Amino acid sequence: MTGRHEIAVIGAGIVGLATAYALSERGVRARVYESGVPGNGQSGGESRIFRHAHDDPRLVRLTIEGRAVWREWSERLGVELVSDDGVVALGETARRRLDLLHEAGGVPARAIDAAELADLLPPLASYTGPATLDEAGGSIRTGAAIEALAGALGDGLVADEVISVRPAPGGAAEVIAGGERREYARVVVCAGRGTAALARGAGLSLPVEPAVHTRLTFAVRGDPPARLACLQDGSGTFGETGVYGAPHPGNRLFSLGLIENAPASEDGALADPAALAPLGERAAAYVSRALPGLDPRPVAVRNCWVTRLPWGPDGVAVWEAEGILVLAGNNLFKQAPGLGRALAAAAVGEELIPALRPEARLGRGPMP
Repeated sequence: MTGRHEIAVIGAGIVGLATAYALSERGVRARVYESGVPGNGQSGGESRIFRHAHDDPRLVRLTIEGRAVWREWSERLGVELVSDDGVVALGETARRRLDLLHEAGGVPARAIDAAELADLLPPLASYTGPATLDEAGGSIRTGAAIEALAGALGDGLVADEVISVRPAPGGAAEVIAGGERREYARVVVCAGRGTAALARGAGLSLPVEPAVHTRLTFAVRGDPPARLACLQDGSGTFGETGVYGAPHPGNRLFSLGLIENAPASEDGALADPAALAPLGERAAAYVSRALPGLDPRPVAVRNCWVTRLPWGPDGVAVWEAEGILVLAGNNLFKQAPGLGRALAAAAVGEELIPALRPEARLGRGPMP
């Protein structure tokens, strides 16, 4: 069965959904394959951080553009997709990245003192070291984003597992799923942990390094504050040098994790399953020390796959085969609308943004 007038998207995580929605903006019909619940893989959870700060200036610029798309889609879909509560960052690295934000232009970011920090992040313990505020950052309403974008697809969402993707004669691409075989004008693959395996069928070798991440959710003590910023802590003041956290809608819950992951082999097996639990224990211990305004007993846990590229934890790239575009990377939720529009443009025949090509190594650097 053929349908060459259509474009297929493999994966209904945030980037796949954003790509399909961006195609609909162009009047192009897309079918999105998803074997599970949309947004329940690497995109799972109820909050993520939207931050402009990155070590790669090119990624800072793309993030600025992406924030504008988040605002546009929020207005069109009638739902808050990113809060306006800001992101506070602690430590000397925050101060260094502030210079990059100012050089990029268009990011309202500045140093803050201890008093303002306490107002922005009431659960935090006393801290007097370097701190910055990304005023245009905030907590991504992940559940709302997935629901709104998936709802916009209508019957374009296909509940099926994709077995193979490969080029087809005439510049098209073939998708073999559990219940069908179809040819499409273009196929966009953004299937999380399954991306590298599907890419191999198209003759592409992706240097993805899989791992598993754990993130805990804690209750805010007392009444929820009217404003609750996201947190990035690289200071080491409270015993950890890589911590991030973001509030849920309503500010009654706060999800937090370390930037460390439990490594996995290429086939997805955890190298040491016992390595995951200590990461959660360290996150809870950090909350006890650094965030006395949170109850340190977690109310929920989220374990998810990470697909990191070797040049940095914020790395992202798009590989191309005839009729096929394959996206891989990590920390992509904040970039999703911009990536979706870039992938949609390339899928209808426009040139892929040069920075997204693998040789550009977008997102290189030691962060987050």
